[in-house]
Amino acid sequence: MGSLFRSEEMTLCQLFLQSEAAYACVSELGELGLVQFRDLNPDVNAFQRKFVNEVRRCDEMERKLRYLEKEIKKDGIPMLDTGENPEAPQPREMIDLEATFEKLENELREVNQNAEALKRNFLELTELKHILRKTQVFFDEQEGGLNSTESMTRALISDDSIARQTNAGPVQLGFVAGVILRERIPAFERMLWRACRGNVFLRQAEIEKPLEDPSTGDQVYKSVFIIFFQGDQLKTRVKKICEGFRATLYPCPEAPADRREMAMGVMTRIEDLNTVLGQTQDHRHRVLVAAAKNIKNWFVKVRKIKAIYHTLNLFNLDVTQKCLIAECWVPILDIEAIQLALRRGTERSGSSVPPILNRMDTFEDPPTYNRTNKFTSGFQALIDAYGVANYREINPAPYTIITFPFLFAVMFGDVGHGAIMTAFAAWMVLQEKPLAAKKSSNEIWNIFFGGRYIILLMGLFSIYTGFIYNDIFSKSLRIFSSHWSINYNDSTIQHNQLLQLDPATDDYSGTPYPFGMDPVWQLADNKIVFLNAFKMKISIIFGVLHMLFGVSLSLKNYRYFKNQMSVYCEFIPQLIFLIFLFLYMVLLMFLKWIIYSPKSTYTPTKPYCAPSILITFINMVLFKDSQAFEGCDVDMYGGQLFIQKILVICAVLCVPWMLLAKPILIMQGQKKEHQLLSNNHVGNENGDLEGAGMTGGTTQPDGKQHEKHDLTEIFIHQGIHTIEYVLGSVSHTASYLRLWALSLAHAQLSEVLWQMVLSNGLKFDGWYGGIALWIIFGFWAILTVGILVLMEGLSAFLHTLRLHWVEFQSKFYSGTGYTFQPFSFEIILDQAANSSEE
Repeated sequence: MGSLFRSEEMTLCQLFLQSEAAYACVSELGELGLVQFRDLNPDVNAFQRKFVNEVRRCDEMERKLRYLEKEIKKDGIPMLDTGENPEAPQPREMIDLEATFEKLENELREVNQNAEALKRNFLELTELKHILRKTQVFFDEQEGGLNSTESMTRALISDDSIARQTNAGPVQLGFVAGVILRERIPAFERMLWRACRGNVFLRQAEIEKPLEDPSTGDQVYKSVFIIFFQGDQLKTRVKKICEGFRATLYPCPEAPADRREMAMGVMTRIEDLNTVLGQTQDHRHRVLVAAAKNIKNWFVKVRKIKAIYHTLNLFNLDVTQKCLIAECWVPILDIEAIQLALRRGTERSGSSVPPILNRMDTFEDPPTYNRTNKFTSGFQALIDAYGVANYREINPAPYTIITFPFLFAVMFGDVGHGAIMTAFAAWMVLQEKPLAAKKSSNEIWNIFFGGRYIILLMGLFSIYTGFIYNDIFSKSLRIFSSHWSINYNDSTIQHNQLLQLDPATDDYSGTPYPFGMDPVWQLADNKIVFLNAFKMKISIIFGVLHMLFGVSLSLKNYRYFKNQMSVYCEFIPQLIFLIFLFLYMVLLMFLKWIIYSPKSTYTPTKPYCAPSILITFINMVLFKDSQAFEGCDVDMYGGQLFIQKILVICAVLCVPWMLLAKPILIMQGQKKEHQLLSNNHVGNENGDLEGAGMTGGTTQPDGKQHEKHDLTEIFIHQGIHTIEYVLGSVSHTASYLRLWALSLAHAQLSEVLWQMVLSNGLKFDGWYGGIALWIIFGFWAILTVGILVLMEGLSAFLHTLRLHWVEFQSKFYSGTGYTFQPFSFEIILDQAANSSEE
């Protein structure tokens, strides 16, 4: 049976479905989401499968829906999401859906084309209106009784011969008027001057309001221009330049009366166009509003239909073409629910032939399926990120639920910072449903929201360890009375920079603080020396216990898979090696705390007699005698040196035990098996050849070479595993010192922020002191949340993750399986929604 501690038991089943009922049955299985189908046509091209036409029709429907969705979003119309989950439509309903989408798409495209044409016409009329207005100003300009045309004529005529010709009569100038993008005006003017050699006269004026581009819908700024020239050659050249700069030319009458008449006509047409455009936009809006009410449900229906036909393409047809055959992985506990779903699908289709679900025998490794809920899913994701467990391998997730936030809190212990983290996580948990309904596309937010229960536990555990450290924003709480009574006079306090606590004096009562650290340590200059020793030792203690727990979990794996050889050849020597060396070191720490006291009066246990645990451990491994101070005993207990030598020898003997025992036993087992097979083969051969007068047998060198190769691999694999464990035991134990290092860094950084930032706000007097404190507090709060909570929290999280992946899980967890991926509409729709948001 499956549980939180192991993956579900899976079985491979063969499914027989009548062709008429296959669609409805697969639809019911998709709603259930407990069946993983196998592809029975791996060599068949996707375009040659039975239901490829239906899949193409679904793709076309999805394309039309995406077009509708884009237009709806373009107009800012909210799409109604009732949260409903409509069932997959029957195959005959596909025709109705296709007709509906086709009608909507054609209607919308026609409306858009008409609207674009009207907008283009409106733009042209608007530009013509501005041209008539602006050019009227150009033509009406008069200066000194000289009309504008004569002024421009004199400006354009600079050659004496041309001047003599103009004396015979007035010169007739031609002109063109148009509209051009405002940013192209400087380049346009330079090109005209150079190409026409200064023989043109350009006037331009800006259009104040932006105009809408009918093709893109963007707002663009344009300018009106008018160009005067003489002769057809310059006219042709000017028009080519206007065409190259994509300027739009409009007809502009020369006579003022004609211009006024044209302007009146343009205004009338603009008003008519505004009316028609408004009606077109209203019709478009009505079409989109009607589509927005159903588009979410339409997407769900089409995606379900497409998923069903994709799944049916994995099936095989029998020879009669009337039955579909499928193979699927299913959890054993859910077989009854799957059979009920199949019966419902058969009833919906109206078929009289019931589906058949048969269990199959297979040597293939089943997929790994761990049942999770919203609380455990985050922790399971942390484990699966390292590697999916092998089938029925022990699942580290339930143990990680406790150890992960606890080890994080050892590094992050602070009541204030933990409270901030807890408040944020509690808000996400309490507002779970509305926040999940928003379906944000922000990846960082989705990571935080998906791990809200992990963050909540990390915050709560950090509050607990914060009370143990008696640390809240680098300050201490005085919950109980201090067990120190320090009798310093004023002169001592004023003139001594280093005020240290000495537990050997009468200042210390001799009894520990009831819970956590005594708040008096916050004022002592030797606080960091005391906390360093304390945190470093508890880091090693937690690390060794954590690794021992990981090794003990490997025993559950071996016993479950009935691998007795690994129990005797791997688990027992690994356990002995870890206990005899590193657990012994932990026991020495507790023994030192018990035996040695600052107020000891008898000689062997004076404070200065207390040995260094690290030096003792190094001497133990090197078989060196420990050196003691004068008047002190060498051993912490009787027979210590002898016992330590025995422990080291036993631990060293475990190395060849792990290295050789398993390969030798495997080699012996293979030899016995090979000998039995050879005897049976020779006996049968002699019996067959005896009548023909032939005896004896032949050798099989190829088989021997294959056996030798296998044994070589076994020895190499076991050697790598042994070296990794032995060296890893040392490096992994040292790796847990990161608990001490990050805890110390977190506390010191918090103290730096207090002393260098917030404490400065308390130094101001008067009314302005409150304002200064308010500003400095805001700056301190930003640094606290940004650096100590977010950055330090992320750092501690990553280090905790490493301790679980490498130091803990490497003792029992292989993580080389593959995950169970059922055919589930819920998963498919979530993936489609995420991809569309991206």
